[in-house]
Amino acid sequence: MNEIWTEKYRPKNLSEVVGQKHVTARLESYVRSRSMPHLLLTGPAGTGKTTCSLALARELFGDNWRGNFIELNASDERGIDVVRGKIKEFARTAPIGAEFKIIFMDEADALTSDAQAALRRTMEKYSGICRFILSCNYSSKIIDPIQSRCAVMRFKPLTSDDIRGFLSRIVSEEKVDIEPEALEGLVRIAHGDMRRAVNSLQVAASLGKRIDLDLVYQTAGMANPDAVKSMMETALDGNFIQARNQLDDLMITNGLSGQDIIKQIHSSIFDLGVSDYDKVKMIDKCGEVEFRIVEGSNDRIQLEVFLAYLVMVGGKAR
Repeated sequence: MNEIWTEKYRPKNLSEVVGQKHVTARLESYVRSRSMPHLLLTGPAGTGKTTCSLALARELFGDNWRGNFIELNASDERGIDVVRGKIKEFARTAPIGAEFKIIFMDEADALTSDAQAALRRTMEKYSGICRFILSCNYSSKIIDPIQSRCAVMRFKPLTSDDIRGFLSRIVSEEKVDIEPEALEGLVRIAHGDMRRAVNSLQVAASLGKRIDLDLVYQTAGMANPDAVKSMMETALDGNFIQARNQLDDLMITNGLSGQDIIKQIHSSIFDLGVSDYDKVKMIDKCGEVEFRIVEGSNDRIQLEVFLAYLVMVGGKAR
């Protein structure tokens, strides 16, 4: 495998982008009119923001797109000097065979407040020959003056059908030997993030053997949800020691941290055969334990506290 599949199968045209028709329809109208405003693309990771920006540049500029498009990552270059230097230098040069050029800033919500203030003026001053596309996960971290200068486009998490269809195409073209249950497992662990799904598939395929469900969870750095659910049901039945042993197996066998486990516990609560009121109590306790772990408490102690709480909820301690 000489190529990263997320790049190999990245859509080259807006029409190929999966699951974001409400966004690509607007971008295609900009291509037809050969004009566009500054754009603010916001939404979860792995939903197509960078892909749409690259596809838009290709369709607008054709063979000259590399000369009229620059991509920066604000996480690496987040200070005011970058705005005053690299960005301003590119913005002030004339486009090649086009009406304007595009500066794409990924993870723009990582820009400092001073950098955003400087960027605001640069966007205004060079708008005649340059357009900005800002990509972020949280639009609330972008200052209002920049938001008001941009057309905001919100990307949704991809649906299970979208991810399943794209993965099936890769499986077919790469001739990957995968069980149907494993493919569904990839769809579940993606949580709407196509990049995560494709990367997990490639890691599993690189091992050179038939991909089953257990292999999918191992390569994704997750425990099997059935094992997590079994541990919780054991605690609800009142067998704390056995549940504690199952917790040890999950953490040691899969090499998971307390935060990883508590996130999967949260997801599994909804599959338990208990009343809604008991689920409410568990979610409340789960949030408390997760907060303590994040703040630095001992992972093992906090997870055992949660298991002890499940024993009390079940009311069957023995």
